[in-house]
Amino acid sequence: MPETFRSVPQMLLRRVGKTPDREAYLRPVPDGWEALSWREVGDRVRAIACGLRALGLEDEERASILASTRLEWILADLGILSAGGATTTIYPSTTTPDSLFILQDSDTRFLFAENPEQAERIARERSKVPGLKAIVLLEGEAAGDGFVLTTEDLMEKGRAWDAAHPGRFEALVEAVRPDALATLMYTSGTTGRPKGVELTHDCWVYEAEGIDALGLLTEDDRQFLWLPLAHSFGKVLEAAQLRIGFSTAVDGRVEKIVENLGQVRPTFVAAVPRIFEKIYNKIVGGAKEAGGAKWAIFSWAVGVGREVSKLRLAGKEPAGLLALKHKIAHKLVFSKLQAIFGGRLRFFISGSAPLARALGEFFHAAGVLIAEGYGLTETSAASCVNTFEHLRFGTVGHPLPGTQVRIAEDGEILIKGRGVMRGYHNLPEQTAEALDADGWLHTGDIGHVEDGFVKITDRKKDLIKTSAGKYVAPQMLERKLAVACPYVSHSLAHGDNRNFVSMLVALDPEAITKWAAAKGLGGRPYAEVVASKEVRDLIAPYIDEVNADVASWEQVKKWTILPADLTLETGDLTPSMKLKRKDVERKYRQTLDGFYEGTVVDV
Repeated sequence: MPETFRSVPQMLLRRVGKTPDREAYLRPVPDGWEALSWREVGDRVRAIACGLRALGLEDEERASILASTRLEWILADLGILSAGGATTTIYPSTTTPDSLFILQDSDTRFLFAENPEQAERIARERSKVPGLKAIVLLEGEAAGDGFVLTTEDLMEKGRAWDAAHPGRFEALVEAVRPDALATLMYTSGTTGRPKGVELTHDCWVYEAEGIDALGLLTEDDRQFLWLPLAHSFGKVLEAAQLRIGFSTAVDGRVEKIVENLGQVRPTFVAAVPRIFEKIYNKIVGGAKEAGGAKWAIFSWAVGVGREVSKLRLAGKEPAGLLALKHKIAHKLVFSKLQAIFGGRLRFFISGSAPLARALGEFFHAAGVLIAEGYGLTETSAASCVNTFEHLRFGTVGHPLPGTQVRIAEDGEILIKGRGVMRGYHNLPEQTAEALDADGWLHTGDIGHVEDGFVKITDRKKDLIKTSAGKYVAPQMLERKLAVACPYVSHSLAHGDNRNFVSMLVALDPEAITKWAAAKGLGGRPYAEVVASKEVRDLIAPYIDEVNADVASWEQVKKWTILPADLTLETGDLTPSMKLKRKDVERKYRQTLDGFYEGTVVDV
């Protein structure tokens, strides 16, 4: 590593000093995109940081951000860190009870809220977060009571404080220690209660160094960033940008992704597998619908592309007739796909959930590389990644320089390095379970290493991770249904690596038989009763009740009632009456797969 830093704000100041007039960020405005230089970014961050100190923020005290991905999120984060504070991240879709829990658990002093609506739902419960001193709006007008203020109000206070304390800002930045808390990022626990992952400045500095050392990116690249910045995958790209110096167009509106790609013409984009599934479905589904000659040409082009892909993975280039066919395939089919991405894209990065091998191979056949990576919130996101030089589909690539990977006796992947978290906030027992005495993080993922490539084959934990990278605690959903519905004996929430959560529901024979008799359905076989419309109508409101107070990605989108109860005798339960998840999923694989038919079409 040619240069290292003590902290994130030190990286920022060095970047501002090194390339003050280069484009740093682009953000959408009504008539297009507005560019900010690194000098302008530095000025705004300085004003925010000084404003927070003027309001009383102390070293390592927490300031939370409750907002979607936008440039103001990044400026607020850098301002918090440059003031010596630590950022707590909250998804804008997080329920109010969970938001309040995070604010309480993190002992947040200041909250940056996206708009007055987000601020109001917290301000209404102000008595539950007595440590909260003020809310700062990223957009919109303040109420005027002093508790809620605008970002401009904060920056005005900051400029005045800065003028009254010359040299203090620089001293604050230099005083930030590598081991100081930088980010408190909450992720789902097995109980459904969020747990805070403590990430230090050195975690992010290391990640930036490691990504830089890969040689994938230069300061001439342009990123399109839409990922949630409350997630470590989005956050690590913020750190990498400070070190490398590329520009970033920022807009978290998912519905605008395709439109934005054409406008900002990025050279690289990070995304979750669900995005690639959607693009793939649209492309292949459209070709299938066109039918006839168009489908025939498309299928032929994909076949040619796959031949070329295999050659390139072996370090060779097509020649002769294959080269000519590939040129024709590019003109007729692949060039149109690449035009959707803006025409300058060098590669995608995929993370947060496993990428289906078929998707990686399809896009590579079309001349678009998806470099799949792997990491956890607990490892500051990036631990392994495929690159141009080291690429193998079905794996997550080689570890980043400085990251160690080891496979435990039971197959669990262990990770050690500067990117690993300090621990779980206020959870010493869970920290001890995750981090052993030698500093190895037990990831909960099962896998192995082949030729230096890390391959993940299973999950040790019960947490569901959807194809959008969202964690869901299945036990939490199952418990809610069990509490709400007197007719349910067992349920199984499913959705790992899928694009939504589904559920298998088993009903208590005694309870449902008694209900059926009262409704004139008595005497029918159990399987016939539970398959009836009357019973589905009975259970449906309880599913709605479960969905009513959980985040959108946790909601059960599809469900079915099983034809038989889950029992010890049928091999569905352990002797201690715990659900044998994998066995039940295997038993009802056809039913579960049916929930997701059509979510990824086949070529």
